[in-house]
Amino acid sequence: MTMKRFMIGILSVLVLAAFFNSCKKEVVTAPPGEEKVEKVEEAATQVETPQLTDEELFQRRTLEELNQMGYLKRIHFDFDKYVIREDMKPLLEQNAQWLLKFPTVVITIDGHCDERGTEEYNMALGEKRADSAKNYLVNLGVPGERLKTVSYGKMKPLVQGVDEESYFQNRRDEFTIIKK
Repeated sequence: MTMKRFMIGILSVLVLAAFFNSCKKEVVTAPPGEEKVEKVEEAATQVETPQLTDEELFQRRTLEELNQMGYLKRIHFDFDKYVIREDMKPLLEQNAQWLLKFPTVVITIDGHCDERGTEEYNMALGEKRADSAKNYLVNLGVPGERLKTVSYGKMKPLVQGVDEESYFQNRRDEFTIIKK
């Protein structure tokens, strides 16, 4: 029984020591003729910032910011084609998922071509490319009235160059959010 009291006594002393040690006071010496002031350290209170939902983040951003975020991915086409490439379908599916998540968004699908061919031919091909992407998105459940199309033909190249890689980069559809 005495051993138990001894252990309780030691434990009590350790708890009190820990308590008094955590309440440190700093004494600041004042210049002669002024009072001494005790400085007490206070525990800093942490203010938790609320986590915003995707919808709240979406609403706070401007159209320009949303477009810069790259939510909607561009797709590319083969030479002289407007059929969606197999490797581009997953990108369109991601675009459709994002558009379905935010049902008020309206976008333009901009059809582009490389520099080869006449202006008239490329305008028609760009339109077919934009329409092809629109139809694909509609088939994935995105309402067609939210998808506007425009063709720029070869007027707005993404990159400059006369090699196959430059041509491939310019044969594309761009997706631009115009209304949230």
